Amino acid sequence: MSKEHLGELEELILLVILKLEKDAYGLAIRQEIIRQAQRSVTIGAVHGTVNRLEDKGLIESEYGGATEERGGRRKRILTVTAAGLKALERSKDVKMNLWQQIPVLAVNKS
Repeated sequence: MSKEHLGELEELILLVILKLEKDAYGLAIRQEIIRQAQRSVTIGAVHGTVNRLEDKGLIESEYGGATEERGGRRKRILTVTAAGLKALERSKDVKMNLWQQIPVLAVNKS
């Protein structure tokens, strides 16, 4: 499997990280996926996918400051890399190309 191939959850997480910008951390990502995609996802699935995306070089992480509300734990803030953006663009292009080849699903170009 290519480093650029994205599974559905990987693609959703990359898109949500881009949407959340500086607020992109595990729990916020999970909540946004539930809200936007009406999809139930565990925090463990989010963290596992985030680790896989980081191993692929599609995201980077850094730890923010510790807060009292988190019991002194620091948030792992995520950002999408240039390779992550490229993978998202490729995924979109492949899907749009297929959509355009199916007349009943083709997106209007007007």
